Amino acid sequence: MEGRPAYMGLFNVVVNPVNMKCTTLPILSLDNQYSVNFHLAWLGFFVAFLSWFAFSLLIPDVIKSDLHLTAAQVENSNVISLCATLVVRIIIGPLVDQYGLRKIMAAMLVVGAIPSGLAGTISTASGLYAVRFFIGILGGTFVTCKAWTTVFFDKNVVGRANALAGGWGNSGGGFTFIIMIALFNRLLADGLRSHVAWRASFAIDPVPILLFVAVLTLVFGTDHPAGKWSDRNKLPIAHRKLDEEQATQNDKEMVKGEVTSNVEKIIGQDAHVVVAPVGEESITSELDIAVNKELTWDLAYRTLVNPLTWLPSFGYLTTFGYELAIDANLANVLFNLYKSPTFGQTKAGYIASAYGLINIVTRPFGGYLGDLIYRRYGVPGKKYLTIFCGIAQGLLSVALGVYIDGHKHPSLAVVIVLFLLTAAFNEAGNGANFALVPHCNPNSNGLMTGIVGAMGNLGV
Repeated sequence: MEGRPAYMGLFNVVVNPVNMKCTTLPILSLDNQYSVNFHLAWLGFFVAFLSWFAFSLLIPDVIKSDLHLTAAQVENSNVISLCATLVVRIIIGPLVDQYGLRKIMAAMLVVGAIPSGLAGTISTASGLYAVRFFIGILGGTFVTCKAWTTVFFDKNVVGRANALAGGWGNSGGGFTFIIMIALFNRLLADGLRSHVAWRASFAIDPVPILLFVAVLTLVFGTDHPAGKWSDRNKLPIAHRKLDEEQATQNDKEMVKGEVTSNVEKIIGQDAHVVVAPVGEESITSELDIAVNKELTWDLAYRTLVNPLTWLPSFGYLTTFGYELAIDANLANVLFNLYKSPTFGQTKAGYIASAYGLINIVTRPFGGYLGDLIYRRYGVPGKKYLTIFCGIAQGLLSVALGVYIDGHKHPSLAVVIVLFLLTAAFNEAGNGANFALVPHCNPNSNGLMTGIVGAMGNLGV
């Protein structure tokens, strides 16, 4: 809105009267549904990592020795976990479109907490495979996280909203390294044997946190800006098509009047929310009027044959798939490269955690660039930004590999700099991609997010 300092968007809520989505990003406020749901979205994704990635950290030394695993069995367990997430993301997408985000997010956290609590019962490789498969369900929280922010935030800020939620959530991978290492070492210092300590770590950390966030989601979350998930179809705009909105100026003004009346009726009692003037927001794309539709065979077919489905999907395959592979293996690689009396699993884990931790900055930056470029170049600008980040990631990956292979004793400092530079473009590419995704099949937000997210797992 005119005359309002840009930073006030971090506190104030301004609603687009056309679709009830927020045109600002009030992340420093908790007195409105937009802020609350944004924070619940990334928090649910964040805590999923506490169990989902914990095995990747503890397996290289502790769990491998305790269960007498071979290198092949360790790799198999990693693949099983990621395959479970791939399947779950495809399934979760349509469920989100049908039942809404809040209940599906809470359900995944509760279901994921059960195998996390059973981690301490593992005694064989088969048991490890089974537990990691069901813990892999937690990877589906990515879909609910992204779909949630897309539902609540308008096209001018959806890139930043998606990227911030994804980046902060994804940083859970880095924080898991720090938290689980610290907890495991504390239990050892308290006198527990490693055989018991790693098992107790799962019961102490992921399980209660997953259940707590599930309760927060159910109690404080909302399904849609209009209220219940079923209420999304009650918006006047939900029953109109873009070409109808562009037919005549009178028709457009009539629709905006209807929508403004509807918005004011729903949020008129909330002093913290501002409804933008009717003429301030224009209907310029399908995203302005899209609402999630329940999956049908016809809708599934149209989505699958649409090229717009596969551009961001294959892009995410090369960026997020790459990131998952690095997160799962970097600590092990560093441990094997630099293993010494002064460089053990703990140090390797702390260094490797940096790759995930910088998601706090890098992924949001990719989304911010996507929104910035969109103002001038539209959707094609977001597309080319995603491609650029992917190419830069690939070139830096080659440089890192050439350096390590070309030196008998590669410098740890150089390796860290190279993998952090790679991470910057890799994670910014993830953010840019999900600035693009909301524009692709916007009436199938959950399905689209599920497909793209699943392709990210396939990239491993």
